[in-house]
Amino acid sequence: MTIVPTIGLEVHAQLLTRTKMFCGCVATYGEAPNSRTCPVCLGLPGALPVPNRAAVEMAVKMGLACGCRIAERTKFDRKNYFYPDLPKGYQISQYDLPLCAGGGMEIRGDFGVKRIGIIRIHLEEDAGKSIHGDPDGSLVDLNRCGVPLMEIVSAPDIASTAEAYAYLMEIRRLVRWLGICDGNLEEGSLRCDANVSVARAGEPPGTPVEIKNLNSFHGVEKALQFEMERQTESLQRGEPIMRQTRLWDAARGETRVMRTKERADDYRYFPEPDLVELDVGEELQSEIAATLPELPWQHRRRLTDYFGVKAADADILTADRDITDYFEGLILYLDGGGEVIPVVVRWVTGEAMRWRKELGGGERFVVAIQPTAELIRLEAEGRVSGLAAKAIYEEMAQSERGDPEAIMREKGLEQVSDEGELESVIKKVLNENTSELGRYRQGQTKLLGFFVGQVMKVSGGTADPKRVGEMLKKMLEK
Repeated sequence: MTIVPTIGLEVHAQLLTRTKMFCGCVATYGEAPNSRTCPVCLGLPGALPVPNRAAVEMAVKMGLACGCRIAERTKFDRKNYFYPDLPKGYQISQYDLPLCAGGGMEIRGDFGVKRIGIIRIHLEEDAGKSIHGDPDGSLVDLNRCGVPLMEIVSAPDIASTAEAYAYLMEIRRLVRWLGICDGNLEEGSLRCDANVSVARAGEPPGTPVEIKNLNSFHGVEKALQFEMERQTESLQRGEPIMRQTRLWDAARGETRVMRTKERADDYRYFPEPDLVELDVGEELQSEIAATLPELPWQHRRRLTDYFGVKAADADILTADRDITDYFEGLILYLDGGGEVIPVVVRWVTGEAMRWRKELGGGERFVVAIQPTAELIRLEAEGRVSGLAAKAIYEEMAQSERGDPEAIMREKGLEQVSDEGELESVIKKVLNENTSELGRYRQGQTKLLGFFVGQVMKVSGGTADPKRVGEMLKKMLEK
């Protein structure tokens, strides 16, 4: 029996506005509990909300990037439910007139290239945070109440855990690229709920089950895999699949029942009486569209189609706007054409990314564009070997010094091309490795690489490897 899964994702992105969605409280993470609240976000009687224009513009920007239709007239609604971290007893959201509708996003992976549709993108306010495990009972931090959220609801076009992972990564890439969300799952600024169902091939999709508490990319994959297997087993046993909201328990590696799945009428949606309708006309849309940068998939296509960059490298270079800016900054500084690009790609995807992750916390490049470009130029001119260049970059990364040529001289790393000096080192290596020399002369010519490596080692990485290889061949033939 062939089982076909159907998956849709609801992604909540916390927008990078200075203040909250409907009040002037600062929307920052990590402050003392309940220190960033006011009568509006606490829902006190008589307090009136005012929409955050920046949040609306960010959501429109996301919609335009995804090819959505932007509603010229939209409104906010009250979504009614009770929970301890929701002091008003309702959440201001959008129901029947979302800000953005339609559109889609292209994803790629081992499954190929696929377009995932987007049903809607709408704005809402966040709830507070319940903190469990305290000896005195559960506590509530209301700092997050009213923080602006953008909810992106995908069409049920996702057919595997790999596609779900790729889609979520592409959403994160885009919101970071546009500068509207930092995409940090650990801090909760990007959250995901999943709806998944299974059915026999050829039959309509089954009963959807919602999964919550998905706070990592791999957690989404694991939760979906578990839930698909659970539903498949129920289907094979002839048991009905209940419409539920389930919680992902990462420690146990399983989903468990949280509550029966709500429907829209359970929330008793009605228009928010304290907010007027929003007019997002063509003029405002045009202004926002003019601020859109080249989008990550457009940049990726330019790298692969016009500059011959490998797809895997192009994915790294467009994973983050900072990476792209660093890469393009190096190209501009070196004032190079197509011949410079492969060298810069190697440096950015290699040493620069490695030290960015190790010392920059994954977010910043620890060596600036200018000294990196000057180091690349030293290597291109043959003044330092690739090995020595890596050592110089490491010194710059750890000491924050910005003069690669000074470090080269100080550490004696300038590449040696003088034949007399190289010949002396080569003879020393051959005299110390007579066994390998004999095997080479018996036909094991692959040992040439071994001899080159030994020369580089003895010279401290300063020998010109190309020249060493040429000289070794001549000397070994004698």
